[in-house]
Amino acid sequence: MSHLTHAFLGLLLLGADPTTELRIESAQLTLIEHADISASEAGLLGSLVVKEGETVDAGSTLARIDDRDAKLIRERAETEMEEARSLAENDIKVRFAKLSAAVADAELKRARESNETFPKSVSQTEIDRLKLLADKSVLEIEQAELDLQQARRSLRVKEHDLARASLALERRHIVAPFPGMVVQWKKQPGEWVEPGTPVMRLIRINRLRAEAFVASQALPKNLVGRPATLIVDTPSSGSSQKSTSKHPGQLVYVSPEVDPVNGQVRIWAEIDNSDLSLRPGQTATLLIGPAQ
Repeated sequence: MSHLTHAFLGLLLLGADPTTELRIESAQLTLIEHADISASEAGLLGSLVVKEGETVDAGSTLARIDDRDAKLIRERAETEMEEARSLAENDIKVRFAKLSAAVADAELKRARESNETFPKSVSQTEIDRLKLLADKSVLEIEQAELDLQQARRSLRVKEHDLARASLALERRHIVAPFPGMVVQWKKQPGEWVEPGTPVMRLIRINRLRAEAFVASQALPKNLVGRPATLIVDTPSSGSSQKSTSKHPGQLVYVSPEVDPVNGQVRIWAEIDNSDLSLRPGQTATLLIGPAQ
């Protein structure tokens, strides 16, 4: 039997009717999300951006691995991409080839018209030469267009190279996958880290899980989705009285398994902890409202 089972024996079931509240006196707060955040690239750990105990948003940079080499590679990729773009957007050769073809066609047309008006005024050799120039101009257009297409394909390759270089640089920044609090640094600046090396521990505390056990025979069928409220009694400073705080949430999980020893079913609700007043490990009363 788990330690959670022992912790939740003090539950009070007021009724299994969907319109009745369910009150559990000993629900325990646990973490929903927690992780040992690892490095994605090998290198020297350069700097720690946040301190232990600080809260961060998802996507915030937590630490940086030495990225000087990665920056140089990206700068080179940027330069190569700009050069490739200038070539891909330059169609001067295509336009010049088309103009040359138009001139060659015009010269050939005038020579043929001259021969029609004045027979043998232009020799057949000259006609053949002009036709060759006209045909050559057509081929030069095709070659210029092929060169332009190749330049555009090269641009796409350079864009991919830049994206890879940017990703390699980005992977040297260790970022938070979810909002939470840094609770432990496992590496210090100057230490070498490998991909997969845990660098720090991050826990999410702005939303917690209230876990409890309920007798299966009295468990409502439509429990998931019902509103939940965590009620916390805290002794007032210098007084025998207690202050009560309430934290809203929602019942999100009912285990499909029944404990064969005590006939209980594990459930949990997600509780809002935006004010960070709750702590994992606390025990409080969980009130599950009626179905809506």
